Amino acid sequence: MTPFTYTRANSIDEALRAASGDGACKFIAGGTNLLDLMKENVEQPTHLIDVTRLPLKSIEETQDGGLMLGALTTNSQVAHDPRVQERYPLLASAISAGASPQLRNAATTGGNLLQRTRCFYFYDTAVACNKRKPGSGCGAIGGKNRIHAILGASEQCIATHPSDMCVALAALRATIQVVGPDGKRTIAFADFHRLPQDRPHVDTTLQPGELITAVTLPAERFATHYTYLKLRDRLSFSFALVSVAAALQIEDEIIVQARLALGGVAHKPWRELAAEKLLIGQVPNRQAFGAVAEHILSGAQGQGDNDFKIELARRAILRALAQAAAATPQSQIDKRIK
Repeated sequence: MTPFTYTRANSIDEALRAASGDGACKFIAGGTNLLDLMKENVEQPTHLIDVTRLPLKSIEETQDGGLMLGALTTNSQVAHDPRVQERYPLLASAISAGASPQLRNAATTGGNLLQRTRCFYFYDTAVACNKRKPGSGCGAIGGKNRIHAILGASEQCIATHPSDMCVALAALRATIQVVGPDGKRTIAFADFHRLPQDRPHVDTTLQPGELITAVTLPAERFATHYTYLKLRDRLSFSFALVSVAAALQIEDEIIVQARLALGGVAHKPWRELAAEKLLIGQVPNRQAFGAVAEHILSGAQGQGDNDFKIELARRAILRALAQAAAATPQSQIDKRIK
């Protein structure tokens, strides 16, 4: 591990001051991903700013009937909050599908948004990786790429985003509150994570020195017809090969609103508004769901080892929408797909 200095901030202003003038610093809270990357010498911050004492640990009501999740709320706190379980069960389910109870007790909302890819080549400093070292190449292209992207990839990078929580947040149309040297701003969730293009080392649209303070959930009506379906290599603890967050609002047996986001298939949670619009006004049935799957996957491209993910994603979309329509969400206790 590369030597680093350490500061514990007692206020947001103190954290921002500590981050100013040092481009190689990192904020740290739960540290469930950052510390791993530092141990592997993938991340090499020269200064860590501990933000665990900041007043960002509460879940609060918003004026429009939504919820604001403080950036330091833990994954467990969010998943077990009665308001989240009642009004945003899709989010609670997605969080419960990820990691282990021990990790969920430590991992924070803000940190979850900043998880980096689990690509083998990203973690192995002996091989080429444009995300870790820009311009060095991509070992996954033409290499072992079973877990890699089928949508939105570039010639520079085919890594996938690992978070389950973020897939649900994308479907729920969350917004992200940040504060930095230029003040406060709000980022739509769809604009927060980037596709790789020619700068795969830049994961998000956060600016230098900006700190995530909260994630806001708008008032929604997706508490009945929803599911988070996660397909993985082992049920106990694994990242998604393909996951689907689906939420429908159904009135008089007609779909009046639809949300759909995929994980494990792209460099960011994958959501297509045009595909969701195909469901509006439709009777929830296999034909309507199939049209959505065809639309989303029309541009999918495998890399050899991961060709199977295209058909896997197609079937996952069909099953997730069927689960949501029937109001029979996937159990995150019995994770078997029946």
